[in-house]
Amino acid sequence: MLGFWRPHCDYQKFVVDELSSMARICPCALFEYEIGISKMYILNLDELKNIIAPLYSATGRPSNSQPEIFRSLILMNHLKIPLDKWTAKLENNFVLRTVAGFTSDNIPQVASYYDFIKRIIKLDERPRHKKKKRKPSKKIGKGKKLPPKHPNIVARLVDKIIVGRRFNNRPELILQEIFAQVCVKHSIDLGLIDQTVSISGDGTCIKTGASHFGVKTCKCSESGNYHCDCPRKFSDPNATWGWDSHKEQWFYGYTGYFISTYNKVLKLDLPLYLRLVDAKRHDSVSAVVALAEFKDLYPFLNVDAFMSDSASDNYPTYELADHWNINAVIALNSKNKGKFKYPPHIKVDENGVPICVGGHKMIFWGYCGNDRCRLKWRCPLVLGKVESCGACENCSKSTYGRVIYTKPSWDKRLFTKIPRGSEQWKLKMNERTAAERVNNRILNHYGIENSKTRGKKCISFFTTIAAFNVHLDAQLAKLKSDESFDFCSIFNISKAA
Repeated sequence: MLGFWRPHCDYQKFVVDELSSMARICPCALFEYEIGISKMYILNLDELKNIIAPLYSATGRPSNSQPEIFRSLILMNHLKIPLDKWTAKLENNFVLRTVAGFTSDNIPQVASYYDFIKRIIKLDERPRHKKKKRKPSKKIGKGKKLPPKHPNIVARLVDKIIVGRRFNNRPELILQEIFAQVCVKHSIDLGLIDQTVSISGDGTCIKTGASHFGVKTCKCSESGNYHCDCPRKFSDPNATWGWDSHKEQWFYGYTGYFISTYNKVLKLDLPLYLRLVDAKRHDSVSAVVALAEFKDLYPFLNVDAFMSDSASDNYPTYELADHWNINAVIALNSKNKGKFKYPPHIKVDENGVPICVGGHKMIFWGYCGNDRCRLKWRCPLVLGKVESCGACENCSKSTYGRVIYTKPSWDKRLFTKIPRGSEQWKLKMNERTAAERVNNRILNHYGIENSKTRGKKCISFFTTIAAFNVHLDAQLAKLKSDESFDFCSIFNISKAA
Protein backbone atom coordinates (compact mmCIF):
# COMPACT_ATOMS: atom_id res chain seq x y z
CA MET A 1 0.00 0.00 0.00
CA LEU A 2 1.02 3.60 -0.50
CA GLY A 3 2.42 4.96 2.75
CA PHE A 4 3.12 8.47 4.03
CA TRP A 5 3.32 11.17 1.37
CA ARG A 6 4.94 14.46 2.32
CA PRO A 7 3.20 17.43 0.63
CA HIS A 8 5.34 19.80 -1.41
CA CYS A 9 4.96 22.69 1.04
CA ASP A 10 6.17 20.45 3.88
CA TYR A 11 9.09 19.29 1.75
CA GLN A 12 10.14 22.89 1.05
CA LYS A 13 9.97 23.71 4.76
CA PHE A 14 12.04 20.62 5.57
CA VAL A 15 14.74 21.60 3.06
CA VAL A 16 14.89 25.22 4.23
CA ASP A 17 15.06 24.24 7.92
CA GLU A 18 17.81 21.67 7.36
CA LEU A 19 19.97 23.58 4.87
CA SER A 20 19.71 27.00 6.51
CA SER A 21 21.76 25.73 9.42
CA MET A 22 24.32 24.33 7.00
CA ALA A 23 24.35 27.65 5.12
CA ARG A 24 25.41 29.53 8.25
CA ILE A 25 28.33 27.16 8.80
CA CYS A 26 29.43 26.43 5.23
CA PRO A 27 27.50 28.32 2.52
CA CYS A 28 29.82 27.03 -0.20
CA ALA A 29 28.34 23.55 0.34
CA LEU A 30 24.99 24.89 -0.92
CA PHE A 31 26.41 26.95 -3.77
CA GLU A 32 28.14 23.82 -5.08
CA TYR A 33 24.70 22.28 -5.76
CA GLU A 34 22.73 25.50 -6.27
CA ILE A 35 21.08 24.50 -9.57
CA GLY A 36 20.17 21.01 -8.33
CA ILE A 37 18.76 22.36 -5.07
CA SER A 38 16.75 25.00 -6.93
CA LYS A 39 15.30 22.49 -9.39
CA MET A 40 14.19 20.13 -6.64
CA TYR A 41 12.75 23.04 -4.63
CA ILE A 42 10.38 24.04 -7.46
CA LEU A 43 9.47 20.46 -8.44
CA ASN A 44 5.97 19.88 -7.08
CA LEU A 45 5.19 16.14 -6.83
CA ASP A 46 1.75 16.42 -5.20
CA GLU A 47 0.02 15.42 -8.45
CA LEU A 48 2.23 12.34 -8.69
CA LYS A 49 0.36 10.78 -5.76
CA ASN A 50 -2.98 10.85 -7.60
CA ILE A 51 -1.45 9.13 -10.63
CA ILE A 52 0.41 6.29 -8.93
CA ALA A 53 -1.98 5.62 -6.01
CA PRO A 54 -4.00 3.04 -8.04
CA LEU A 55 -0.78 1.06 -8.61
CA TYR A 56 -0.61 0.17 -4.91
CA SER A 57 -2.90 -2.23 -3.02
CA ALA A 58 -5.04 -1.16 -0.08
CA THR A 59 -3.33 -3.60 2.27
CA GLY A 60 0.16 -4.78 3.09
CA ARG A 61 3.33 -3.08 4.19
CA PRO A 62 3.30 0.67 3.40
CA SER A 63 5.61 1.93 0.66
CA ASN A 64 7.09 5.09 2.12
CA SER A 65 9.31 7.75 0.58
CA GLN A 66 7.89 7.36 -2.95
CA PRO A 67 8.04 11.09 -3.79
CA GLU A 68 11.54 11.21 -2.30
CA ILE A 69 12.63 8.30 -4.51
CA PHE A 70 11.28 9.99 -7.65
CA ARG A 71 12.88 13.31 -6.71
CA SER A 72 16.13 11.51 -5.92
CA LEU A 73 16.21 9.96 -9.40
CA ILE A 74 15.81 13.36 -11.05
CA LEU A 75 18.58 14.82 -8.89
CA MET A 76 20.78 11.82 -9.69
CA ASN A 77 20.29 12.36 -13.42
CA HIS A 78 21.00 16.09 -13.04
CA LEU A 79 24.35 15.29 -11.42
CA LYS A 80 25.05 12.44 -13.90
CA ILE A 81 25.79 9.90 -11.17
CA PRO A 82 24.97 6.22 -11.90
CA LEU A 83 22.40 4.55 -9.68
CA ASP A 84 24.80 1.96 -8.25
CA LYS A 85 26.91 4.82 -6.80
CA TRP A 86 24.04 7.12 -5.90
CA THR A 87 22.97 5.52 -2.60
CA ALA A 88 26.55 5.72 -1.27
CA LYS A 89 26.66 9.37 -2.36
CA LEU A 90 23.49 10.12 -0.38
CA GLU A 91 24.83 8.42 2.72
CA ASN A 92 27.98 10.57 2.69
CA ASN A 93 26.55 13.90 1.51
CA PHE A 94 24.22 15.76 3.87
CA VAL A 95 23.16 18.37 1.29
CA LEU A 96 22.14 15.90 -1.44
CA ARG A 97 20.43 13.64 1.08
CA THR A 98 18.39 16.55 2.40
CA VAL A 99 17.50 17.91 -1.05
CA ALA A 100 16.22 14.48 -2.06
CA GLY A 101 14.03 14.56 1.07
CA PHE A 102 15.76 11.82 3.08
CA THR A 103 17.24 11.71 6.54
CA SER A 104 20.25 9.62 7.53
CA ASP A 105 18.08 6.74 8.80
CA ASN A 106 15.68 6.31 5.84
CA ILE A 107 17.88 6.22 2.72
CA PRO A 108 16.49 3.53 0.37
CA GLN A 109 18.76 1.03 -1.29
CA VAL A 110 19.06 0.37 -5.02
CA ALA A 111 16.35 -2.32 -4.96
CA SER A 112 13.76 0.23 -3.83
CA TYR A 113 14.49 2.39 -6.88
CA TYR A 114 14.07 -0.52 -9.28
CA ASP A 115 10.89 -1.62 -7.52
CA PHE A 116 9.49 1.88 -8.03
CA ILE A 117 10.35 1.76 -11.75
CA LYS A 118 8.82 -1.70 -12.20
CA ARG A 119 5.61 -0.60 -10.53
CA ILE A 120 5.16 2.32 -12.94
CA ILE A 121 6.06 0.43 -16.13
CA LYS A 122 4.45 -2.99 -16.43
CA LEU A 123 6.63 -4.89 -18.87
CA ASP A 124 7.93 -8.45 -18.79
CA GLU A 125 11.71 -8.26 -19.10
CA ARG A 126 12.71 -11.53 -17.47
CA PRO A 127 15.77 -13.00 -19.24
CA ARG A 128 14.51 -15.34 -21.93
CA HIS A 129 16.12 -18.02 -24.04
CA LYS A 130 16.04 -17.49 -27.78
CA LYS A 131 18.32 -17.71 -30.75
CA LYS A 132 21.14 -15.23 -31.17
CA LYS A 133 20.15 -12.03 -32.98
CA ARG A 134 22.82 -11.76 -35.63
CA LYS A 135 23.93 -8.32 -36.76
CA PRO A 136 22.77 -7.69 -40.36
CA SER A 137 25.64 -7.54 -42.82
CA LYS A 138 24.02 -5.42 -45.53
CA LYS A 139 24.25 -1.65 -45.08
CA ILE A 140 21.23 0.47 -46.01
CA GLY A 141 23.04 3.71 -46.89
CA LYS A 142 23.39 7.25 -45.58
CA GLY A 143 20.10 9.05 -45.03
CA LYS A 144 18.11 5.88 -45.77
CA LYS A 145 15.96 4.05 -43.27
CA LEU A 146 14.68 0.52 -42.94
CA PRO A 147 11.39 0.20 -44.86
CA PRO A 148 8.19 -0.62 -42.92
CA LYS A 149 7.91 -4.32 -42.22
CA HIS A 150 4.24 -4.50 -43.24
CA PRO A 151 3.04 -2.81 -46.48
CA ASN A 152 0.35 -0.13 -46.06
CA ILE A 153 0.61 -0.37 -42.27
CA VAL A 154 0.41 3.43 -41.90
CA ALA A 155 -2.83 3.59 -43.89
CA ARG A 156 -4.39 0.82 -41.78
CA LEU A 157 -3.35 2.53 -38.55
CA VAL A 158 -4.73 5.89 -39.67
CA ASP A 159 -8.07 4.30 -40.59
CA LYS A 160 -8.32 2.85 -37.08
CA ILE A 161 -7.26 6.10 -35.39
CA ILE A 162 -9.83 8.17 -37.31
CA VAL A 163 -12.69 5.90 -36.17
CA GLY A 164 -11.54 6.21 -32.54
CA ARG A 165 -9.17 3.29 -32.04
CA ARG A 166 -6.46 3.95 -29.44
CA PHE A 167 -3.38 2.18 -28.08
CA ASN A 168 -4.00 2.38 -24.34
CA ASN A 169 -2.36 -0.93 -23.41
CA ARG A 170 1.15 0.41 -23.86
CA PRO A 171 3.37 -0.15 -20.78
CA GLU A 172 4.58 3.50 -20.82
CA LEU A 173 1.09 4.97 -20.37
CA ILE A 174 1.43 5.76 -16.64
CA LEU A 175 4.92 7.19 -17.16
CA GLN A 176 3.64 9.43 -19.96
CA GLU A 177 0.78 10.65 -17.74
CA ILE A 178 3.27 11.47 -14.98
CA PHE A 179 5.38 13.48 -17.40
CA ALA A 180 2.34 15.30 -18.82
CA GLN A 181 0.61 16.11 -15.51
CA VAL A 182 3.56 16.67 -13.17
CA CYS A 183 6.09 18.26 -15.52
CA VAL A 184 4.63 19.63 -18.77
CA LYS A 185 1.52 21.09 -17.11
CA HIS A 186 3.72 23.21 -14.84
CA SER A 187 5.59 24.53 -17.87
CA ILE A 188 2.25 25.43 -19.45
CA ASP A 189 1.18 27.24 -16.27
CA LEU A 190 4.43 29.25 -16.34
CA GLY A 191 3.81 30.30 -19.94
CA LEU A 192 6.68 28.28 -21.40
CA ILE A 193 4.24 26.42 -23.65
CA ASP A 194 1.29 28.10 -25.35
CA GLN A 195 -2.19 26.61 -25.52
CA THR A 196 -1.77 26.56 -29.30
CA VAL A 197 1.44 24.75 -30.17
CA SER A 198 3.38 23.65 -33.21
CA ILE A 199 4.95 20.27 -32.59
CA SER A 200 7.76 18.41 -34.30
CA GLY A 201 8.36 14.68 -34.22
CA ASP A 202 11.60 12.84 -34.74
CA GLY A 203 13.02 9.39 -34.12
CA THR A 204 16.41 8.73 -32.57
CA CYS A 205 18.54 5.64 -32.00
CA ILE A 206 19.06 4.50 -28.41
CA LYS A 207 21.53 1.72 -27.74
CA THR A 208 20.96 -0.75 -24.96
CA GLY A 209 23.67 -1.60 -22.46
CA ALA A 210 22.96 -5.32 -22.91
CA SER A 211 24.98 -7.58 -25.18
CA HIS A 212 23.49 -8.88 -28.41
CA PHE A 213 25.54 -12.08 -28.08
CA GLY A 214 23.58 -13.41 -25.12
CA VAL A 215 24.86 -16.04 -22.70
CA LYS A 216 25.23 -19.68 -23.69
CA THR A 217 23.38 -22.14 -21.48
CA CYS A 218 23.94 -25.29 -23.56
CA LYS A 219 26.86 -27.72 -23.24
CA CYS A 220 27.82 -27.79 -26.91
CA SER A 221 31.24 -26.28 -26.16
CA GLU A 222 32.13 -29.36 -24.12
CA SER A 223 31.97 -31.41 -27.31
CA GLY A 224 34.00 -28.84 -29.28
CA ASN A 225 31.09 -27.01 -30.95
CA TYR A 226 31.69 -23.35 -30.12
CA HIS A 227 29.42 -21.92 -32.84
CA CYS A 228 26.14 -23.67 -32.16
CA ASP A 229 22.72 -22.09 -32.83
CA CYS A 230 21.22 -23.16 -29.52
CA PRO A 231 18.95 -20.62 -27.76
CA ARG A 232 20.85 -18.23 -25.50
CA LYS A 233 19.89 -16.21 -22.45
CA PHE A 234 19.40 -12.49 -23.16
CA SER A 235 19.29 -9.87 -20.41
CA ASP A 236 17.41 -7.45 -22.67
CA PRO A 237 15.07 -9.72 -24.63
CA ASN A 238 13.07 -6.87 -26.23
CA ALA A 239 16.07 -5.19 -27.92
CA THR A 240 16.54 -5.64 -31.68
CA TRP A 241 18.87 -4.51 -34.45
CA GLY A 242 18.09 -1.21 -36.19
CA TRP A 243 19.76 1.00 -38.78
CA ASP A 244 21.25 4.37 -37.81
CA SER A 245 20.90 6.41 -41.01
CA HIS A 246 23.07 9.24 -39.65
CA LYS A 247 26.07 7.18 -38.56
CA GLU A 248 25.55 4.61 -41.33
CA GLN A 249 25.78 1.66 -38.99
CA TRP A 250 23.63 -0.94 -37.28
CA PHE A 251 22.82 -0.49 -33.60
CA TYR A 252 21.33 -2.82 -31.01
CA GLY A 253 18.60 -1.36 -28.85
CA TYR A 254 15.49 0.74 -29.45
CA THR A 255 14.19 3.71 -31.39
CA GLY A 256 12.98 6.65 -29.34
CA TYR A 257 10.24 8.77 -30.92
CA PHE A 258 9.93 12.20 -29.27
CA ILE A 259 7.52 15.07 -29.90
CA SER A 260 8.85 18.52 -29.01
CA THR A 261 7.89 22.17 -29.31
CA TYR A 262 9.81 25.42 -29.70
CA ASN A 263 9.08 28.67 -27.88
CA LYS A 264 10.13 31.41 -30.32
CA VAL A 265 9.97 34.19 -27.75
CA LEU A 266 12.02 32.49 -25.03
CA LYS A 267 14.01 30.36 -27.51
CA LEU A 268 13.28 27.13 -25.66
CA ASP A 269 13.17 23.56 -26.93
CA LEU A 270 10.89 21.42 -24.76
CA PRO A 271 9.91 17.74 -25.05
CA LEU A 272 6.19 16.93 -24.78
CA TYR A 273 5.95 13.22 -25.58
CA LEU A 274 8.40 10.32 -25.37
CA ARG A 275 8.02 6.73 -26.45
CA LEU A 276 10.42 3.82 -27.01
CA VAL A 277 9.60 1.46 -29.88
CA ASP A 278 11.21 -1.40 -31.74
CA ALA A 279 14.55 -0.45 -33.33
CA LYS A 280 13.28 -1.67 -36.72
CA ARG A 281 10.09 0.39 -36.66
CA HIS A 282 9.87 3.04 -39.34
CA ASP A 283 9.30 6.63 -38.19
CA SER A 284 6.20 6.89 -40.38
CA VAL A 285 4.51 4.27 -38.19
CA SER A 286 5.68 5.87 -34.96
CA ALA A 287 4.53 9.32 -36.12
CA VAL A 288 0.82 8.50 -36.55
CA VAL A 289 0.72 6.49 -33.32
CA ALA A 290 2.51 9.30 -31.47
CA LEU A 291 0.06 11.90 -32.80
CA ALA A 292 -2.91 9.88 -31.55
CA GLU A 293 -1.36 9.32 -28.12
CA PHE A 294 -0.31 12.96 -27.91
CA LYS A 295 -3.87 14.14 -28.57
CA ASP A 296 -5.11 11.92 -25.74
CA LEU A 297 -2.40 13.05 -23.31
CA TYR A 298 -2.99 16.75 -23.98
CA PRO A 299 -6.68 17.25 -24.86
CA PHE A 300 -6.38 20.86 -23.61
CA LEU A 301 -3.72 21.79 -26.20
CA ASN A 302 -4.58 22.97 -29.68
CA VAL A 303 -2.06 21.63 -32.21
CA ASP A 304 -1.49 24.16 -34.99
CA ALA A 305 1.11 22.30 -37.05
CA PHE A 306 2.99 19.01 -37.13
CA MET A 307 6.53 19.20 -38.51
CA SER A 308 8.47 16.14 -39.57
CA ASP A 309 11.19 14.96 -41.92
CA SER A 310 10.53 13.02 -45.11
CA ALA A 311 9.97 9.77 -43.21
CA SER A 312 6.36 10.87 -42.66
CA ASP A 313 5.80 11.91 -46.28
CA ASN A 314 2.85 9.65 -47.05
CA TYR A 315 -0.80 10.34 -47.82
CA PRO A 316 -2.28 8.67 -44.68
CA THR A 317 -0.28 11.01 -42.40
CA TYR A 318 -1.60 14.06 -44.28
CA GLU A 319 -5.14 12.67 -44.03
CA LEU A 320 -4.78 12.19 -40.26
CA ALA A 321 -3.45 15.73 -39.82
CA ASP A 322 -6.29 17.10 -41.95
CA HIS A 323 -8.82 15.11 -39.90
CA TRP A 324 -7.64 16.97 -36.77
CA ASN A 325 -7.26 20.30 -38.63
CA ILE A 326 -3.48 20.23 -38.14
CA ASN A 327 -1.17 21.84 -40.69
CA ALA A 328 1.19 19.16 -41.99
CA VAL A 329 4.68 20.57 -42.58
CA ILE A 330 6.54 17.55 -43.87
CA ALA A 331 9.58 17.42 -46.15
CA LEU A 332 9.05 15.63 -49.46
CA ASN A 333 10.62 12.21 -49.82
CA SER A 334 12.90 12.10 -52.86
CA LYS A 335 11.58 8.61 -53.68
CA ASN A 336 8.01 9.88 -53.95
CA LYS A 337 8.65 13.04 -55.98
CA GLY A 338 6.44 13.22 -59.05
CA LYS A 339 3.79 10.90 -57.60
CA PHE A 340 1.06 13.48 -57.14
CA LYS A 341 -2.71 13.58 -57.60
CA TYR A 342 -3.67 16.99 -59.03
CA PRO A 343 -5.60 17.99 -62.19
CA PRO A 344 -3.42 17.72 -65.32
CA HIS A 345 -4.27 21.23 -66.56
CA ILE A 346 -2.45 22.77 -63.57
CA LYS A 347 1.28 23.21 -64.03
CA VAL A 348 3.17 23.31 -60.73
CA ASP A 349 6.71 22.90 -59.49
CA GLU A 350 7.87 20.22 -57.05
CA ASN A 351 6.59 22.28 -54.09
CA GLY A 352 3.08 22.69 -55.49
CA VAL A 353 3.56 26.33 -56.59
CA PRO A 354 1.62 27.06 -59.81
CA ILE A 355 3.64 28.13 -62.85
CA CYS A 356 2.07 30.82 -65.06
CA VAL A 357 1.99 30.69 -68.86
CA GLY A 358 5.10 32.88 -68.86
CA GLY A 359 7.03 30.30 -66.86
CA HIS A 360 7.14 32.29 -63.60
CA LYS A 361 6.20 31.08 -60.14
CA MET A 362 2.89 32.48 -58.93
CA ILE A 363 2.82 34.41 -55.62
CA PHE A 364 0.91 32.96 -52.68
CA TRP A 365 -1.89 35.29 -51.58
CA GLY A 366 -3.46 33.49 -48.64
CA TYR A 367 -5.60 30.51 -47.73
CA CYS A 368 -9.34 30.78 -48.33
CA GLY A 369 -10.91 28.80 -45.51
CA ASN A 370 -14.52 28.24 -44.51
CA ASP A 371 -16.32 26.37 -47.29
CA ARG A 372 -13.84 27.19 -50.09
CA CYS A 373 -10.72 25.49 -48.66
CA ARG A 374 -8.34 26.61 -51.37
CA LEU A 375 -5.05 28.48 -51.83
CA LYS A 376 -4.95 31.71 -53.80
CA TRP A 377 -2.05 32.59 -56.13
CA ARG A 378 -1.52 35.88 -58.01
CA CYS A 379 0.47 37.12 -60.98
CA PRO A 380 4.17 37.81 -60.12
CA LEU A 381 4.39 40.63 -62.72
CA VAL A 382 1.51 42.64 -61.24
CA LEU A 383 3.01 42.25 -57.76
CA GLY A 384 6.41 43.43 -58.93
CA LYS A 385 8.21 40.14 -58.31
CA VAL A 386 9.48 39.92 -61.90
CA GLU A 387 10.52 42.77 -64.21
CA SER A 388 8.93 41.49 -67.41
CA CYS A 389 6.94 38.62 -68.86
CA GLY A 390 6.79 37.47 -72.48
CA ALA A 391 3.27 36.03 -72.19
CA CYS A 392 1.35 39.24 -71.38
CA GLU A 393 -0.58 39.08 -74.68
CA ASN A 394 -1.94 35.64 -73.84
CA CYS A 395 -2.68 36.38 -70.20
CA SER A 396 -5.36 38.21 -68.22
CA LYS A 397 -5.85 41.92 -69.04
CA SER A 398 -7.13 42.67 -65.52
CA THR A 399 -5.12 45.15 -63.45
CA TYR A 400 -5.39 42.63 -60.59
CA GLY A 401 -3.57 40.07 -62.69
CA ARG A 402 -4.12 36.38 -63.30
CA VAL A 403 -5.38 34.41 -60.28
CA ILE A 404 -5.02 30.65 -59.86
CA TYR A 405 -6.50 28.55 -57.08
CA THR A 406 -5.21 25.21 -55.85
CA LYS A 407 -7.14 22.95 -53.51
CA PRO A 408 -5.60 20.75 -50.79
CA SER A 409 -8.39 18.26 -51.51
CA TRP A 410 -6.77 17.61 -54.91
CA ASP A 411 -3.57 16.42 -53.26
CA LYS A 412 -3.14 16.90 -49.49
CA ARG A 413 0.51 16.02 -49.80
CA LEU A 414 1.43 18.64 -52.41
CA PHE A 415 -1.08 21.47 -51.88
CA THR A 416 -0.66 21.89 -48.15
CA LYS A 417 -2.51 24.67 -46.31
CA ILE A 418 0.84 26.28 -45.59
CA PRO A 419 2.32 26.33 -49.13
CA ARG A 420 5.59 24.52 -49.58
CA GLY A 421 8.51 26.87 -50.07
CA SER A 422 6.68 29.89 -48.62
CA GLU A 423 8.22 32.00 -45.85
CA GLN A 424 5.76 30.57 -43.32
CA TRP A 425 6.69 27.06 -44.44
CA LYS A 426 10.41 27.80 -44.01
CA LEU A 427 9.84 29.22 -40.52
CA LYS A 428 7.92 26.10 -39.50
CA MET A 429 10.59 23.81 -40.91
CA ASN A 430 13.21 25.75 -38.94
CA GLU A 431 11.21 25.00 -35.80
CA ARG A 432 11.45 21.29 -36.61
CA THR A 433 15.09 21.32 -35.54
CA ALA A 434 13.79 21.67 -31.96
CA ALA A 435 13.19 17.91 -31.99
CA GLU A 436 16.83 17.26 -32.88
CA ARG A 437 18.07 19.61 -30.16
CA VAL A 438 15.83 17.94 -27.59
CA ASN A 439 17.15 14.54 -28.67
CA ASN A 440 20.69 15.81 -28.16
CA ARG A 441 19.96 17.19 -24.69
CA ILE A 442 18.32 13.99 -23.50
CA LEU A 443 20.79 11.55 -25.04
CA ASN A 444 24.06 13.47 -24.65
CA HIS A 445 23.70 16.33 -22.17
CA TYR A 446 21.87 14.15 -19.64
CA GLY A 447 23.82 11.03 -20.50
CA ILE A 448 21.20 8.53 -21.67
CA GLU A 449 23.36 7.60 -24.68
CA ASN A 450 26.36 6.55 -22.56
CA SER A 451 24.59 5.32 -19.44
CA LYS A 452 24.77 1.64 -20.49
CA THR A 453 21.23 1.19 -19.20
CA ARG A 454 19.65 -2.06 -20.32
CA GLY A 455 16.00 -2.97 -20.74
CA LYS A 456 13.19 -1.02 -22.36
CA LYS A 457 11.67 -0.38 -18.93
CA CYS A 458 14.69 1.39 -17.46
CA ILE A 459 15.65 3.19 -20.66
CA SER A 460 12.10 4.58 -20.98
CA PHE A 461 12.06 5.67 -17.36
CA PHE A 462 15.45 7.40 -17.36
CA THR A 463 14.73 9.03 -20.71
CA THR A 464 11.64 10.58 -19.12
CA ILE A 465 13.67 11.61 -16.07
CA ALA A 466 16.09 13.41 -18.42
CA ALA A 467 13.10 15.16 -20.03
CA PHE A 468 12.03 16.28 -16.53
CA ASN A 469 15.42 17.93 -16.11
CA VAL A 470 15.10 19.70 -19.47
CA HIS A 471 11.80 21.23 -18.32
CA LEU A 472 13.13 22.07 -14.85
CA ASP A 473 16.03 23.97 -16.42
CA ALA A 474 13.56 26.05 -18.40
CA GLN A 475 11.18 26.53 -15.46
CA LEU A 476 13.98 27.68 -13.18
CA ALA A 477 15.28 30.14 -15.78
CA LYS A 478 11.76 31.53 -16.20
CA LEU A 479 11.23 31.98 -12.45
CA LYS A 480 14.59 33.71 -12.11
CA SER A 481 13.87 36.06 -15.00
CA ASP A 482 10.51 36.94 -13.41
CA GLU A 483 12.33 37.55 -10.09
CA SER A 484 9.95 35.12 -8.37
CA PHE A 485 12.76 32.81 -7.24
CA ASP A 486 15.91 33.82 -5.38
CA PHE A 487 18.15 31.06 -4.05
CA CYS A 488 20.02 33.27 -1.57
CA SER A 489 16.93 34.76 0.02
CA ILE A 490 15.31 31.34 0.50
CA PHE A 491 18.26 30.07 2.55
CA ASN A 492 19.19 33.49 3.97
CA ILE A 493 22.71 33.56 2.57
CA SER A 494 24.62 35.90 0.28
CA LYS A 495 26.99 35.32 -2.58
CA ALA A 496 29.61 37.30 -0.73
CA ALA A 497 29.59 34.63 1.96
